[in-house]
Amino acid sequence: MAKNITPREKDYSQWYIDIVKEAQLAEHSPVRGSMVIKPNGYSLWENMRDALDKMFKETGHQNAYFPLFIPKSFLSKEAKHVEGFAKECAVVTHSRLINTEDGVGVDPSSKLEEELIVRPTSETIIWDTYRGWIQSHRDLPILINQWANVVRWEMRTRLFLRTMEFLWQEGHTAHATREEAIEETEKMLEVYRVFAEEFMAMPVITGVKTESERFAGAENTYCIEALMQDGKALQAGTSHFLGQNFAKAFDVTFQDKDGGLKHVWATSWGVSTRLIGGLIMTHSDDDGLILPPKLAPTQIVMVPIFKNDEEKAKVMAYIDEVYAALKSQGLRVKVDDREQYKPGWKFAQHEVEGVPLRVAVGPRDVENGNAELARRDTKTKQVVTKDELIQIVKPLLDEIQQSLFNRAVEHRTNLTSVVSSYEEFKEVLDSKGGFIYAHWDGTPETEAKIKDETKATIRCIPLDNPHKETGFCMVTGKPSEQMVLFARAY
Repeated sequence: MAKNITPREKDYSQWYIDIVKEAQLAEHSPVRGSMVIKPNGYSLWENMRDALDKMFKETGHQNAYFPLFIPKSFLSKEAKHVEGFAKECAVVTHSRLINTEDGVGVDPSSKLEEELIVRPTSETIIWDTYRGWIQSHRDLPILINQWANVVRWEMRTRLFLRTMEFLWQEGHTAHATREEAIEETEKMLEVYRVFAEEFMAMPVITGVKTESERFAGAENTYCIEALMQDGKALQAGTSHFLGQNFAKAFDVTFQDKDGGLKHVWATSWGVSTRLIGGLIMTHSDDDGLILPPKLAPTQIVMVPIFKNDEEKAKVMAYIDEVYAALKSQGLRVKVDDREQYKPGWKFAQHEVEGVPLRVAVGPRDVENGNAELARRDTKTKQVVTKDELIQIVKPLLDEIQQSLFNRAVEHRTNLTSVVSSYEEFKEVLDSKGGFIYAHWDGTPETEAKIKDETKATIRCIPLDNPHKETGFCMVTGKPSEQMVLFARAY
């Protein structure tokens, strides 16, 4: 156990904070609720971004960029949208500062004619733009993604999981038909599922949100839901079918093949730096971060061990040879040759930072043609020859990736329950938490009652529901079409 990391069993919330700090991922900024993402954390985000960006482009999407500031009047055009974000908006009212006796102040003469909103999401300004891009069915579909930052004035914040400003991507697409837009919504949900499971090694359940949990202004919201080690759920990504709501609000029409004028159909979808929080809480332990190899900024760290310049020369020549062989395989390898730190300190630091594999080489290893290979996930060590090391590292990283996913699936299975009564629901929720399948009568009143009394919410109505049988609501006893997925959540 790392000395600066609180054990999970003692205080899970503090454990999470300690991991973020000790693994050098992020820190609080001078602005309340905002964070500084440090190089370790940003490198991780870059790897996530690059993998997702490739997947987006393979599905026909292009990147663009839209303004940070949105005229206030834009948000009032779609009623549900403004209602959903009104309490989270940062508002720019003036454009200039002046010197005052106390330092600087706002110049009252610089008041804006119309206030500007710092984007909480970009639907409004993008759909105002699309109005100029779309005239004919030949202009459709428009498949655009934006990598950006957004601001939502959150009261309770936690690094990565919920911050006032965060990084994300937001896709915004326009289609000629309802069917095409729904197909796009579901396609991007599948992209998120594949990314979460194959890159993050984080199993997720895909499903549809209830009406009360939908994105503001959407006809339907699809989501991926993951389960963290403490039994709480994390909404890891969403894909929204917006119908024609924004097209009508911003008068975006096209002339169809028959010459008629129609409103377009829309989607939006996004994931954010919240995924880093999900990654931490899915895999890490009391010794620090554990990273899946596909996303780890450094997949292999090599640590030389020597006592004098003669040993150093031999060890470094040996390491350089192995390093070149591993780099040629496309692996992300780092040699930690800092002489101001002892090998034991380096071992501990790379363990905290979650590097999947560590290779240690000393003078005796050079003489014998060996190296010590250590796995971060299982903490197992083995001595291998130089040739074996070069051959087995790549398949071993694949094995670690799959092992982390399997371990997370097993954990989720152990924390998934099926209940038939409200009493049993509350007992399971308090005793072990996790995902709970239960019948619900489909009314927002019952959903609100459960949330108010237990702090649990309906995470989704699973698309591939293992409990589709009809039954009776655990609260009201009214008929229920199928079980839904409940959990307490971040």
